[in-house]
Amino acid sequence: MPDFQYQKWSGYFARMARGTEDLGAEELAELGAEKVKQAYKGAYFEADKKTLYRINYQSRIASRILAPLLTFQCHSTKYLYRTAKTIEWSKVLSLRDTFALSATVSHSRITHSKYAALCVKDAIADYFVESTGKRPNVRRENPDVHINLHVQNNKAVLSLDTSGEALHKRGYRKETLEAPMRETLAAAIIRLSGWKGEVSFCDPMCGSGTLLMEALMKVCRIPAGYLRHRFGFENLPDFDRDLWIKIRAEEDRRIMPLARGVLLGSDISRHALNKAEKNCLSLPFGENIRWKAAPIEEITVPQRSLIVCNPPYGVRLGDKRRAALLYRDMGRALKERCGGSIAFIYVGDPSLIREFGLKATLKRALPNGPIKGQLCRFDVF
Repeated sequence: MPDFQYQKWSGYFARMARGTEDLGAEELAELGAEKVKQAYKGAYFEADKKTLYRINYQSRIASRILAPLLTFQCHSTKYLYRTAKTIEWSKVLSLRDTFALSATVSHSRITHSKYAALCVKDAIADYFVESTGKRPNVRRENPDVHINLHVQNNKAVLSLDTSGEALHKRGYRKETLEAPMRETLAAAIIRLSGWKGEVSFCDPMCGSGTLLMEALMKVCRIPAGYLRHRFGFENLPDFDRDLWIKIRAEEDRRIMPLARGVLLGSDISRHALNKAEKNCLSLPFGENIRWKAAPIEEITVPQRSLIVCNPPYGVRLGDKRRAALLYRDMGRALKERCGGSIAFIYVGDPSLIREFGLKATLKRALPNGPIKGQLCRFDVF
């Protein structure tokens, strides 16, 4: 008999940022997942081992892929502790491993997520103490094994995080500036743009280069997990190392070179450009991105380019008035210097969209943490 729930039904849950669930569900289906069902901040799906490994390696939208170990009705922390202690933790965690535990609770008798997490942590520790006389160590940052608890409407789900470190941590961001865009949000923006490399991609306010690196990985078919050394699914009791090595090699063989002139990055700050260039050099073909230090008023792009950028929000970075002036300058530059192009601009404060002086043909809510941002499309004639 299978030991854990995911082995019985091959069912998993992919966590995603709010507002990207439909994009993530589409991506899961493209990567071979079956019975994909969109949910709040994620999607349920079914997959065999091969597909599970591929999704973790290739997904650009999902942040974590959770494999449920046990689902049960739970109305108290005492019952939570007792039930968690019955799981055969030695099959997913050894005394040599460190572990961390995260928890979310909603609409349940258990109301305190940190205390709920502590109960499960104690159950795991006591399980090992009773069977071995020792306990594994807890490590919050970069643990060997990450356990997730989700309690909603008094139903608890204990899962192993098959991703390990969150999937948005691609590994290419060696240098950062203040408030960089999360990688999964950048990937969602590029997916919404529909860009597939047929025209030049330009980020005229590239900062540390997140949008350019996600564009590079997409157009060159570089797996999102290309720079990662380890995944959480390697702790599953039925992990097949030979299959994983085969899947990784198959996906890596699909990588394609980048032609010069396809990706263009510019910024008014030479300091930012230096950081962006260093980051991009950590990826294959990053040396083929073209760079230019220039203010937005001097933007130059090939005809019919795709312009994608994440300008300062006027919320966290500087005041709203400065952001409004910058957006006006950008709108004028697009009209005067970028005719025939399409621009996708992520605006942190939707009230500033009018400052561009252009009619948005698309507005899509895409929260960035507490920022209630919108992605706008402008067709520049």
